[in-house]
Amino acid sequence: MIDQSALPQREHFFVVEDDKGRQQILLTELTYSIGRGPDCDIRLRSQFVSRHHATLYRKFRESGESYYEIVDGDLDGKASVNGMLVNGRKLSTRQLKHGDKVVFGPQVFAIYHYKQHDHFPTMPFNDPFDITLIDPSMVQEEEDAGE
Repeated sequence: MIDQSALPQREHFFVVEDDKGRQQILLTELTYSIGRGPDCDIRLRSQFVSRHHATLYRKFRESGESYYEIVDGDLDGKASVNGMLVNGRKLSTRQLKHGDKVVFGPQVFAIYHYKQHDHFPTMPFNDPFDITLIDPSMVQEEEDAGE
């Protein structure tokens, strides 16, 4: 039998709630611009946030595990007008952790989610060693027609 070890699958989500509702964004890119500007990767639909309010950066630990850091302001380092609150504290930067709540303005916030689950590799369908075993008690024998 082939040993199938579990491969950890990691997913980063940013759930944004603003004046137009809620959107869930799967984070896969290295950087994301956040704001109300039409050129932002993550659009905040509120007049109370800056055009380029914050930036998300994907970073990597020595172990190879990735995480996201949020920085107040645009890609050039220009801070937003009102700043941001992370878990109720005004911060200019934060290494995000699962469940962190980032407030950009009145009724405009995002919650960061980090999910890790195990993924078990599957065998290909054309595996020559795949043998289906049938329990003899599951097979019904046909009755003789003459009885």
